[in-house]
Amino acid sequence: MNRLLASSCRLALGAAVLALGLSAAPTARAAGDVAAGKALFQQKCSICHANEKGVMRIGPSLWGVVGRQAGTLPGYTYSDAMAHANRVWNADTLSTYLTNPQKDIPGIKMLFAGLPSQTDRDNVIAYLATLH
Repeated sequence: MNRLLASSCRLALGAAVLALGLSAAPTARAAGDVAAGKALFQQKCSICHANEKGVMRIGPSLWGVVGRQAGTLPGYTYSDAMAHANRVWNADTLSTYLTNPQKDIPGIKMLFAGLPSQTDRDNVIAYLATLH
């Protein structure tokens, strides 16, 4: 009986160590700070973009942007460059785009120099991911 109990304990301990190891594995990008991203959105993005569904400004609403095909939001007229960008907005594509939008997709309408800080991009992307 003690042998069975010891074996079960070793198995449970091994599973716990494996689970901890997997959860600590590095990811492609660390999660951003949603509150900091919201503040940065309000400061840098909200002049042109709304964070409400269906509200268009100079740029399209960013409600539901994470997971959306680029250049496809109904009710907004995109540049040909954005309409043909052929990408889905996710953490990686948004980070690349927000680094330097005009360099990433030449010919777009958006006149924004970009966010050179990876931390700022991660924070904005974390906030955008909450808009759904």
